[in-house]
Amino acid sequence: MLAARIALRYLFSRKSHAAVNIISYVSIAGVAIAAAAMVIVLSVFNGFHDFAAAKLSQLDPDMVVAPNEGKAIEHADSLAALIALLPAVDAAAPVVEEHAFAIAGERQMPIVLRGVDVNGPTAEALQQPHLIIDGSGSLESGEYMYNKALSSVGVANSLRAIPSYPEIVRLYEPRRRGRINPANPMAAFRVDSVIVSGVYRVEQAEYDTDMMIVSLDVARNLLDYTDQATRIEMRLVPGVSESSAREQLAQVLPQGLVVKNRYEQQEEAFRMIAVEKWVTLLMLTFILVIASFNILSTMSMLIVEKQGNRAIMIAMGATPANVSSVFSWLSFMISSIGGVIGIVVGAGLSLAQQYGKFIKLSVSDMSSMALDVYPVRVSMTDMLIVIAVTAFIGSVTALIINRFTRR
Repeated sequence: MLAARIALRYLFSRKSHAAVNIISYVSIAGVAIAAAAMVIVLSVFNGFHDFAAAKLSQLDPDMVVAPNEGKAIEHADSLAALIALLPAVDAAAPVVEEHAFAIAGERQMPIVLRGVDVNGPTAEALQQPHLIIDGSGSLESGEYMYNKALSSVGVANSLRAIPSYPEIVRLYEPRRRGRINPANPMAAFRVDSVIVSGVYRVEQAEYDTDMMIVSLDVARNLLDYTDQATRIEMRLVPGVSESSAREQLAQVLPQGLVVKNRYEQQEEAFRMIAVEKWVTLLMLTFILVIASFNILSTMSMLIVEKQGNRAIMIAMGATPANVSSVFSWLSFMISSIGGVIGIVVGAGLSLAQQYGKFIKLSVSDMSSMALDVYPVRVSMTDMLIVIAVTAFIGSVTALIINRFTRR
C-alpha cells in the first residue's frame, strides 16, 4: 500500500502551482455534483412511482383475470361465481370494457365504456364520497327512466352532461354481427341511452379523461354479449397474500387466461416511469464521464509537476509500474472522494425533502393538483447503483492514467 500512501500525500500536499490545487478541487466537485444529481433524480423517480402506486388503490381491483389472447372471456358469469368461492377471494365480478362513441345534444366524443356489476368491486369503490365530485356514485336504477352512468370529469366537461342538468347521452357501438347496409349506415351501430347520475375523479388520466362507467347489462347490450366479459375483477380477503391467491386461481382457471395484480394492470404507466428513470440515469452517467475528464487533465498537470519526484523514486529502486500505480491511486482517490461527497449530499437533500417536504411544485392553481410537493423516496438499491457507477468510472480513469504514465 506504499503507492496509496504516497498518492494520499500528493492529494493533500500543497502544489507548486496554485492552479493544480484549484483544478483538483474542481475535479472532485464535478464528480460530487454528478453523483449527487444521480441520487436526487433517482429518488424523485421513486417518489413518483410510489405516488402512482398509491393512486392505483382508488379504483383498480386487487386482481383481475384477463384473456391472454383475444378480447372476451366466454362464460364469464359462471367463472366469476367459481372464483368467488375461493378462500382467498372476497368478491369477483365480470367487467366489460370497449371503446364507444357518445353524443349529448350537439356535443360528441369517443369514450372508453366500462360495464361493471352494480355489486362488484369497482361499483363499491365508486361509493367512496371523495371520488364523487357531483351527484351519486350508485348505478342502481332509480328515478330516471334511462339507465344510469357514472362519467369521468373529462367526459362530463366535454359533453356538458352533469347530474345537476340531466341530459340524455346516446352511446353508439358498432355491431359485431350481421351485414352493414350502405343505404342505412346507422343500422351498423347498436345504440343505447343513459343519464349521467354522477361524476367522479380519481386523479388518474386513464380514468379521468374519457371513461364512462355503466352497468354490466348496458355494456353487454351494446356489445351484443350474453355472458362474455373482457375481464373478471376480484377483491381479495384482507391479509391474503398475492402468491396464495395466484396459487388458488391456478387450480380453477382454464387455459388462455392470465392473472394481473394492480401493478400489472397499469404495466404501461409503470414501464414508462422505469424507462424515464433509467434513461435519465444513463444521461447523468454520461455527465459523470465528462466530469471525469477533469481528473485526466488534473493528473496530466500533476505528472508534469512531479517529474522530479518520479526520477527520485526510480533512483531509489521503484519500477515504472510502481510509479504509475501512485498516480492511478491518486486518480481513483479524487474520483472516490467526489463520489462519496456527492452521494452523501444527494442522500441528505433527498431525505430532507422526503421527510420535510420543503420544495413545493410551482403551480399557480394548487387546487387542481394531486400533490403540492415533489415526491421523493431514497432507495438503498439506487444508492448502491450510484456507488457502483462511480467506482467503475473511477477505476476506468485510474486504468487510463496507469497506461499513460508507464510510457
